[in-house]
Amino acid sequence: MMSFRRWRHFHLLRRERIADSIWAELTGGFPVIARYAGADGLKLRELTWRFLLKKDIRGAGGLEMTDPMRFLIAALSCVPILYLGLDWYAGWLSILVYPGTFLTHHQHRDEAGVIHDVVRPLSGESWLRGPVILSWENVANDAMVAPGRNVVIHELAHKLDALNGVVNGMPPLHYGMNRAAWTAAFARAFDDLQGRLSEGRSLPIDGYAAEAPGEFFAVATEAFFVEPMTLHQAYPEVYRQLCRFYRQDPAG
Repeated sequence: MMSFRRWRHFHLLRRERIADSIWAELTGGFPVIARYAGADGLKLRELTWRFLLKKDIRGAGGLEMTDPMRFLIAALSCVPILYLGLDWYAGWLSILVYPGTFLTHHQHRDEAGVIHDVVRPLSGESWLRGPVILSWENVANDAMVAPGRNVVIHELAHKLDALNGVVNGMPPLHYGMNRAAWTAAFARAFDDLQGRLSEGRSLPIDGYAAEAPGEFFAVATEAFFVEPMTLHQAYPEVYRQLCRFYRQDPAG
């Protein structure tokens, strides 16, 4: 059942939308959001309001969420779908936010058939048919400092990727987009990044992208919105494919 506080927040939001003072704080303090001005800014603000009505952003692990915290997470979540629409986030309802890094427990079977228990500390996680889980410490640090990373955008990119049923770096492409061109651009960049890692050379984007094609798509999406010129210079074909997919050109 919806808590009284959440119920009150929901009904106040329906009536009052997002206060000018709160939106001014977001656009003034967070570079990824501040990029959008004029008509784009109004569109992002409206989409953020609609996102907050659809999704339940709640604290976990003792974290007390405030409205500005929810608004920040919602606004960052809406940046990738600004020209796609809220329907691209259909099929899930919740974002859980822990104070800091949280532990996850997973099992995997190796090639010999042995099952291993793995406990890992994470700053974010996206379940295929479940919630998004975030570390507030990482959300706040990424949004303020913008060092090429943004855990909210990363995890929401996984949600877009998963719309085809599996997280593999191939979200549903729009009509007119070429699947072969997408695959070739991302495969070349993925191979290049893995080569740079193995040779100890400098990396243009977070090395975590080399873990798997799905992670490459999420990290490339982070870079696309946070440090677009860096991605454009390092992997121009990937950048062009993301422009077509997100219908945005942040570097431009």
